[in-house]
Amino acid sequence: MASSPLIDPDVLERVLASALRRGGDMAEVFAEDRRSSSAVLDDRRVEELASGRERGAGVRVVDGDTTGYAHTADLSQAGLLAAAEVAAAVARAGGGGTRTVALGPVASAGDRSLVDPAAVDKGRKLELLARADDAARAAGGAITQVQVSYGDSRRRVLVATTDGVHVEDDQVRTRLSVSCVATGDTGMQTGYESVARTEGFEVFDRVAVADLAQVAANRALRKLSARPAPSGELPVVLAGGSGGFLFHEACGHGLEADHIVKDASVYTGRVGEQVASPLVTLVDDGTVAGEWGNFAFDDEGRPAARNVLIQDGVLTDYLWDWLRARKEGRTSSGNGRRQSYQHLPMVRMTNTFLLAGTEDPEELVAQTPRGVYIAKLGGGQVNTATGDFVFGTSEAYLIEDGRITAPLRDANVIGNGPDILRRIDAVATDFAMMPGTCGKDGQSVPVGCGQATLRVTGITIGGTAT
Repeated sequence: MASSPLIDPDVLERVLASALRRGGDMAEVFAEDRRSSSAVLDDRRVEELASGRERGAGVRVVDGDTTGYAHTADLSQAGLLAAAEVAAAVARAGGGGTRTVALGPVASAGDRSLVDPAAVDKGRKLELLARADDAARAAGGAITQVQVSYGDSRRRVLVATTDGVHVEDDQVRTRLSVSCVATGDTGMQTGYESVARTEGFEVFDRVAVADLAQVAANRALRKLSARPAPSGELPVVLAGGSGGFLFHEACGHGLEADHIVKDASVYTGRVGEQVASPLVTLVDDGTVAGEWGNFAFDDEGRPAARNVLIQDGVLTDYLWDWLRARKEGRTSSGNGRRQSYQHLPMVRMTNTFLLAGTEDPEELVAQTPRGVYIAKLGGGQVNTATGDFVFGTSEAYLIEDGRITAPLRDANVIGNGPDILRRIDAVATDFAMMPGTCGKDGQSVPVGCGQATLRVTGITIGGTAT
């Protein structure tokens, strides 16, 4: 899928030079061309079959502590020069002098997918949805509603700066999700499952959509016989992959440098301290091929990197973008990300996960006399300043006498991120990742989350059982 550059190098040089014509410390051009398609099958009817394209560029000028930013959908030289003029005016008024910018050869990651989803016939995509719908309904007569969603995107980006950065990346992502409703004597219950990869359509050579659909349907069916969840503090076993979002929200956001420099994180000033159980090593890694938060270069042109944040329970570092790293005399950790060319970059996670341990996951449950086994977490929220969080469960079971027994109705999990990290007393070998979408300050980006099955000695369960 070779393509011509989004912007000619000669034009980039002129725009960057113009952006610093009145002075400033750094100028940047971020260009993006995003194509996407989606389809939704809702109760056997095609409710959506859409495609779209978004194309444009943003110009950022940094002068001291002031940042000017302007974006445009016009990628011509005139359009880019106009954006540069606006950004420069915001960053600095007056001044004089000129600055010559010479870009080096472009570093291009190239496309890493095997099958471009845009080249796949719409009929093949709709056939996937129908196959998943059939499989979900075949799981049981109590399945009364099924919705299957498909989406793909190709995002080409270019970043060039007066600091010598000149890179291109080509990111292809493909996803499919199944949502089911089961109806019984206890009312309606839901189940959900998805696959999302930074790959092309070849993902469906490995992933059977019928299996995904059956997982979603069985999740809903089992909840028809669920009992109320217990309330109070109990040991909790989190299944492999299921708890990644908890650590993303409850710990990861607090390790982003913008929160750190504003003293808005419970982890501020604690590098070198024991902040978690010695069993905990927390990593953020944008280089993990195929995962939802994977890329070759971040949205400031820095290479994706593997960053160890907590090593054997000790806080080792934070996540950095260019702007915050510059103020602290650091280098970016490759975590500058933005939703689109219309947004400024900020510090964001990529693929964030706890490393696997050495325990057998079944033995880990067997060693728990009473507690809750969470097979899948739902959504949640966190206060980064305190680490306090609330999450919902979407599939959970009671643990009795070391065995997983009755399914439980959805409940809340309430706790504190640093406290939970300290309470992890066993980590298994069955590491797994899950895709997600991370929202922050009005921007959303794809991320990956993961962990192996682990046990927390106590978390508050907000159930209704007496």
